[in-house]
Amino acid sequence: MFFSSPTWIQSFSCAFPVKQTSGDMLISTMLQWLRFFFLSPCPQRTILSSVDVVFLLFLFVFSVTKLWKRLTSHGGFGTHLNEPLVRNSRSINSTIRFKLTLTAEVVLTILYTVATVLAYSNSSKVPWKQVDDVFLIVHAITHAVLAFLIIHEKIFEAVTHPLALRVYWVVNFSVTSLFTVSAVMRLVIVDVNESNDFKVDDVVSFISLPLSLFLLFAGIKGSTGIVLSTEESQSRQLVEEETRLYDGSEGKSVVTGFASASMLSKAFFIWINPLLRKGYKSALKTDDVPSLSPQHRAERMLSIFESKWPKSNEKSKHLVRITLLRCFWKELVLNVVLAIIRLCVMFVGPVLIQSFVDFTSGKRSSEYEGYYLVLILLVAKFIEVVSTHHFNFQCQKLGTLIRSAVIPALYEKGLKLSFSARQDHGIGTIVNYMAVDTQQLSDMMLQLNAAWMMPLQVAVGMFLLYNCLGASVITAFLGLLGVFVFAVIGTRRNNRFQYNVMKNRDSRMKAVNEMLNYMRVIKFQAWEEHFNQRIMGFREIEYGWLSKLMFSICGNIVVMWSTPLLISTLTFGTAILLGVQLDAATVFTTTTVFKILQEPIRTFPQSMISLSQALISLERLDKFMLSRELLDDSIEREERCGGQTAVEIIDGTFSWDDDNTQQDLKNINLEIKEGEISAIVGTVGSGKSSLLASILGELRKISGKVRVCGSVAYVAQTSWIQNRTIEENILFGLPMDRQRYNEAIRVCCLEKDLEMMDYGDQTEIGERGINLSGGQKQRIQLARAVYQDCDVYLLDDVFSAVDAHTGSEIFKECVRGALKGKTTLLVTHQVDFLHNVDQILVMRDGMIIQSGKYNDLVDSGLDFKALVVAHETSMELVEQSVVMPAESLNRPTKSSVVASIHNGTSDENNSLEKAVSSKKSSKLIKEEERETGKVSLHIYKLYCTEAFGWWGITLVFVLSLLWQGSLMASDYWLAYETSVESGMFNPSLFIYIYTIITAVSVILVVTRWYFFTLLGLKTAQIFFTQILRSILHAPMSFFDTTPSGRILSRASSDQTNVDVLLPMFTGVVISMYITVLSIFIVTCQNSWPTVFLIFPLILLNIWYRGYYLASSRELTRLDSITKAPVIHHFSESIAGVMTIRAFRQQKNFCEENLKRVNANLRMDFHNYSCNVWLGVRLELLGSFVFCISALFMIILPSSIIKPENVGLSLSYGLSLNGVLFWAVYMSCFIENKMVSVERIKQFTNIPSEPAWNIKDQLPPSNWPGQGNVDIRDLQVRYRPNTPLVLKGITLSIIGGEKVGVVGRTGSGKSTLVQVLFRLVEPSAGKIIIDGIDISILGLHDLRSRFGIIPQEPVLFEGTVRSNIDPIGQYADEEIWKSLERCQLKDVVAAKPEKLDSLVVENGENWSVGQRQLLCLGRVILKRSKVLFMDEATASVDSQTDGVIQKIIREEFAACTIISIAHRIPTVMDCDRVLVVDAGLAKEYDKPSNLLQRESLFGALVQEYANRSTGL
Repeated sequence: MFFSSPTWIQSFSCAFPVKQTSGDMLISTMLQWLRFFFLSPCPQRTILSSVDVVFLLFLFVFSVTKLWKRLTSHGGFGTHLNEPLVRNSRSINSTIRFKLTLTAEVVLTILYTVATVLAYSNSSKVPWKQVDDVFLIVHAITHAVLAFLIIHEKIFEAVTHPLALRVYWVVNFSVTSLFTVSAVMRLVIVDVNESNDFKVDDVVSFISLPLSLFLLFAGIKGSTGIVLSTEESQSRQLVEEETRLYDGSEGKSVVTGFASASMLSKAFFIWINPLLRKGYKSALKTDDVPSLSPQHRAERMLSIFESKWPKSNEKSKHLVRITLLRCFWKELVLNVVLAIIRLCVMFVGPVLIQSFVDFTSGKRSSEYEGYYLVLILLVAKFIEVVSTHHFNFQCQKLGTLIRSAVIPALYEKGLKLSFSARQDHGIGTIVNYMAVDTQQLSDMMLQLNAAWMMPLQVAVGMFLLYNCLGASVITAFLGLLGVFVFAVIGTRRNNRFQYNVMKNRDSRMKAVNEMLNYMRVIKFQAWEEHFNQRIMGFREIEYGWLSKLMFSICGNIVVMWSTPLLISTLTFGTAILLGVQLDAATVFTTTTVFKILQEPIRTFPQSMISLSQALISLERLDKFMLSRELLDDSIEREERCGGQTAVEIIDGTFSWDDDNTQQDLKNINLEIKEGEISAIVGTVGSGKSSLLASILGELRKISGKVRVCGSVAYVAQTSWIQNRTIEENILFGLPMDRQRYNEAIRVCCLEKDLEMMDYGDQTEIGERGINLSGGQKQRIQLARAVYQDCDVYLLDDVFSAVDAHTGSEIFKECVRGALKGKTTLLVTHQVDFLHNVDQILVMRDGMIIQSGKYNDLVDSGLDFKALVVAHETSMELVEQSVVMPAESLNRPTKSSVVASIHNGTSDENNSLEKAVSSKKSSKLIKEEERETGKVSLHIYKLYCTEAFGWWGITLVFVLSLLWQGSLMASDYWLAYETSVESGMFNPSLFIYIYTIITAVSVILVVTRWYFFTLLGLKTAQIFFTQILRSILHAPMSFFDTTPSGRILSRASSDQTNVDVLLPMFTGVVISMYITVLSIFIVTCQNSWPTVFLIFPLILLNIWYRGYYLASSRELTRLDSITKAPVIHHFSESIAGVMTIRAFRQQKNFCEENLKRVNANLRMDFHNYSCNVWLGVRLELLGSFVFCISALFMIILPSSIIKPENVGLSLSYGLSLNGVLFWAVYMSCFIENKMVSVERIKQFTNIPSEPAWNIKDQLPPSNWPGQGNVDIRDLQVRYRPNTPLVLKGITLSIIGGEKVGVVGRTGSGKSTLVQVLFRLVEPSAGKIIIDGIDISILGLHDLRSRFGIIPQEPVLFEGTVRSNIDPIGQYADEEIWKSLERCQLKDVVAAKPEKLDSLVVENGENWSVGQRQLLCLGRVILKRSKVLFMDEATASVDSQTDGVIQKIIREEFAACTIISIAHRIPTVMDCDRVLVVDAGLAKEYDKPSNLLQRESLFGALVQEYANRSTGL
């Protein structure tokens, strides 16, 4: 055997002892040769002396060269020789690192000098004395030179050590380690009297190893520890500046202790103690967690990532992968070094089992040998624990750095994407790249090294087994090979399943995102069931793949966990066949090696899965990062116009699509002079918005030239508002200029709105502007543009969502007032304003077909004439109604009446926002709820018993106990059979029983794992069904106050935890705790005094777990909470990218993203730092207890403790520290992941809106038959304790009547519609329709019987058919008829896919007008008796408006129509008009009657009729 003969370890010979018997193999000779070369005294000394001599020679040559250069450059000796090469006027400071390095070298010099003297004075074997003396003298001289060199570094102000010195330290450490290994072996194996010759050398080796280790780290780090004062002050300034710039909390949050921690503090993670102490005393809050070190912050990582991004001439498909390697290769190398150190000490334990067994059975070379063995075990365990946890920490830190580089890079890319690239990916998928894929990359770092370490570990294991069992190791090798083949096949299969899971998760998330964005429309239409089925359809496909994935992983785990027993059985069987003698030492060394190999075998498939997931994520990220960007050079931008043309397009042809040849705009020629107001008009879908987008550079320019002078402001047709305060939305990143700000608010008519809000401009706007009316959102957008004070203004239909008076005011005060002298392009359908513009552009089919002044265009006939005629027809009704000037003498003047409408009563609460804002704070969006303290046992109970009740989890426990019992039975059988007392060893009986135990064990582990996986999957599905049902049943107010990011994070990352991580790891935790129990039983049984240590160990573990978990739990929650704002900001920015780009605000938004990323990653960093802190302490404790237990085995008399039981105890005890830590850590990990269950459960108990269907209260099938609506004293508030929004409205509508509702923005018009649909429940009063009180009906029974055309036309991703008839209850002929009636038949028929024509996310491939017509088509198809229209024709021109009104008059002649309108002509042909003001029904009568007398309505009509002349 390898260590059987100790002669070579104390041989003085420098010649290789060639002793070969005929049976020797080549491999055996190789091993002997390696052993001799690296571990025999003479070769060792030769190697180290050679290294020293080469190094000294190099220094000599280098010094001579330098000296020669200095002499020749200065022309001879002089004062210059003593000068350093660089000299600045600065003082030099040396840190503790410099002093320690110098001290280490001085100590080594003294050590080797003393050793030389001692060796010289010893006059034993003369030839060897000379060799030893030479070696020691050379070494002493080398270290003296090194000490001198380090002193010189300070004189020459060197900040880093020379490369040669660093290489020398690395090599020196390697050789010193070999010396120490030889010394240890001499100590353990060789008799004390025989090894006297090496006493001095061995002592020197032990002392020099830690010093060499320190110098190794100094060499790797490279820094000398010399700080030049100017450099120091600069770096300190830089750190302070960075901290100030990027600390979200403006200095509240201190920088992490890691940034300034000493080496010792970093080694044992002492730097995190203050945070843990704080977390233990009280629940951690966001401000308690320090910010990241400046060198780890996202802004620095992003700049490194961008600098390493491959240049355009580097041809490569895998750009992200290459960039990450270039950025982080040093960190990867450090991880490799730590992994190798860990690997080296991992197998010390199994190697020592033989020595322990020999010692206890009386074969000992020295009475102190036992103590040496325990000491070696302790040192090995110490190095293993520290290196393992530093490896974990560095891997996770690398993961954080990768996320901190990649997330901002993805965000920047998102802001540069072209329109079609954005469509290809979709907002949901882009958010997934950031939330899921970057996390996969981060997680992969821990697993990455397992892939290459596994073959190494197996090789070392095989080598040790070969020493124990000889040729029978081939069976073990073949068995392991079989397992790896299985693992690789399984991983490839898992890879495929994982890909499909992710793909289907993307589809599900897209559908959930769309549902949340348009929940109001879904509720109006009673489509919740349809969306439930749609999302559950996606989920079912995802669940199918998820089940395949989980059962496949489960199969892998079963094979891995059965491997040690199965291979042991085969190996022992082979050994018996080959006649190998099995004794306690051999058997337990073998089983321990298999247990150690179990770790790489277990982690290898997991690391392969992680690796494959990461590769898929890298492919996805590559695809995204290579997506088409908008070309900056498509537009020529000039700073100033010099009084000339401000906007010019020559022969422009543009397309929305990057690849398609389809031309959305063609033959565009326009010239707009500086300071002109130009209007763009045309029917729906003619390309008006596209023309503005082409000026912004948002379309792909196929040909032509675009030139824009000065800065550009843009107001989108569909308003984009941020989830911030009104003030922040208007300032949009600019500093506050109070005068300009107030002016912007005034000209956009926002003063009254702000007065009505409790918090004025500090009111927080909900997500997507959910708590503002359409008009308010549009005006805040306009105010934002006005405040930016740009040169060119592009206004896309800004008057559509505001009433007539406000529209006129904005045109007069803003467009022709505040923006006077600015170049303005105005897309509008308001013909009244066209008299007052300098140029009108008329569009049709993506071309400008007419341009000129108003009168010229009217005279020329054509399209413009048609638009004007349509407008005049609608105005005739108004003109007829306006009372003659003579009559108007009896009435108050127009302005006073209008003022009374528009002022309302400012002290009354007549706006929706007032109701929404709470009394105590301006925040509409509530802070995210978070539980604090322990995850309650109730949550564990819910998770464990949701699927099969208590019996399910009980069965898992019973199976786990039986399985562990079978493992212990196999080991006890081994101990019994190999003991001396068992007498005759019966090989066939031994292997027969062992095989039976193995078979039982395998059956148990298969049953247990498959059952637990089934339990986990079923639970995950139940949870998803619950949260989806709960969200769909939630009232509208829930969506108004909950950002969608909060719901999405539960549906994505939290659901993923419940789908995959909890089923996998909960099973592992149960097994681990039972394994810990078995280790305690075995160890205490054989080393009974250990019992007294077990209890303190358990108590300390429980205390440490509690102490750690207090902070870790909160950090995990804070991590989830700080992740949502990153996701929300990301999706919000992608949605508003046109506005952000138009205002050139990309830089500000990127900085905000960096701030949010830093806030999130600091939680993650401190969270895993806590994990490592716990790991180091628990494992050191476990190792200490195990070593004391080993000491008891040595101290106790052999009559008490049997050698075979020593082997059994050691084989169990060696894994104690690892298993104990992992059991505690995994239980904490599970508790942290249980937060996901807690978060999902929060949203499964949302207070529900009333029942959708009530069986006892079903309305008749033809209800409402007449359409009579009776409203009695209707009062509404949005939430309890908020002011009334509607304050007692009473009115009756006779079936078939058309009622127009008018009133200023925020007066309560839309609220009235919401109450009729019961999106908001009345606080008092009744609504009776056709004799039925609507409050007693089920919501779906009510909502499905009404038709509505909402204010914002909403289309869902899918086809024209799925949008017009989502539930699929109508035939194609009926759909075509409704399309014909709503003027879309030709458009749809012209498309190749007809009814299956694509509708992309948000319906963005259809114009806003076409979307409105499609919504009208839905209502026509539904044929409701009661129809509601909420600003239904706001986004269309007068001509299309006329068409829609005509369709409605014809199609809904017998229906009751309630129409909210801003355009007075729309309500002029109504049977009655309701004027709502400040939540009260101020007037309700026929339009003609209201115009006969003094009325608010009359004033509005007068205002509308006069507005074009009054401008």
